[in-house]
Amino acid sequence: MVKIGRKGPPWALCFLLLALSGCNVDILGFFGSTDFNERFRERGSFNFLNSAELAPNFSAPYSFIVLSDTHIEGGDTHGLERIKDTVQGANAGGENIRFVVVTGDITQNGRRQDLEKFLEIAESLRSLSVPLYPVIGNHDIFSGNWSLWRELIGSSTYCVESPDTTLIMLDSANANFGRDQLEWLEDRLRGAKGNTFVFTHANLFTESIKDIEMLTDTRERARVLSLLKGRCDALFAGHVHRRIIREAGGVWYITQEDFKGHSNYCLVRVDAAGGISWEFKKL
Repeated sequence: MVKIGRKGPPWALCFLLLALSGCNVDILGFFGSTDFNERFRERGSFNFLNSAELAPNFSAPYSFIVLSDTHIEGGDTHGLERIKDTVQGANAGGENIRFVVVTGDITQNGRRQDLEKFLEIAESLRSLSVPLYPVIGNHDIFSGNWSLWRELIGSSTYCVESPDTTLIMLDSANANFGRDQLEWLEDRLRGAKGNTFVFTHANLFTESIKDIEMLTDTRERARVLSLLKGRCDALFAGHVHRRIIREAGGVWYITQEDFKGHSNYCLVRVDAAGGISWEFKKL
């Protein structure tokens, strides 16, 4: 029980408890990553994605899958390996799924065996010529595990550019974007072609006081909204483990439930004219 005196509640403690409640966290690991600037400097360096996956040809109409917070732990994928059969079956039925994105917290603690398990699943999709694009989350860098991400995957900030589609992956694992990354985002948006989609881990919107807005600087949130206005179709996020959908400045902000607890994904369709629609499905 928190005792409230004349000076009011211990706000720093309240904030910390709220921040940690967004995910099942390694509390010590929450403070373990101080390498945000180093991660941004590594942008464009890849050990997992190949040149064809970074410069594909996503010609409309096509569709793609987004899911979040898989929290692979101890080799337990919570059924994520079924994604291959889902994609294969959908494409056999004419769906034309071209890629899959996981918006952060791919692993529970950023451990090698769990990240390698994710890469095994990515390789199974690669056999279908469907790339799996990873986005880094706060759990993925717990206890200084950025070095492992860099070794196995590479950059945590990157852009996938197709003649008709631009995908921008942002690193918000430290609860902020940073000035340099936002300037990089502005530059990428300036040259974006066709449909533009942004993917990150931190949710920008909440629905109630029980929700956690991971971003620690509201000015950054305002700048992201301003940068994306009129330049982006949708931003996809996770972290809060619940579905929140908002529209602002002509941009859809879609936050998904955690895959670990709900086994769901978002199927996004881009029609021949570049219009988008989506529906949520169970894997």
